[in-house]
Amino acid sequence: MIASGFRYRSPLGQFVPQTLDLDRLKRQGWREQGLLVVSADDTRLDWVERQLLSQIAERLYGKREKVSG
Repeated sequence: MIASGFRYRSPLGQFVPQTLDLDRLKRQGWREQGLLVVSADDTRLDWVERQLLSQIAERLYGKREKVSG
């Protein structure tokens, strides 16, 4: 148990990756390089928009593999 507010800073801390803000990274990719990263299940999109994205993705990359569960 640590009684004080002191926290030991490990020299290995520089190698721990920073937590990414994925939405910020996606926004930056779109604005700077024209790259679009969208989840097929993004709830901000309506059904028509998700279908359109799925059709474009299937045309460019082929159908998704079915995951058996």
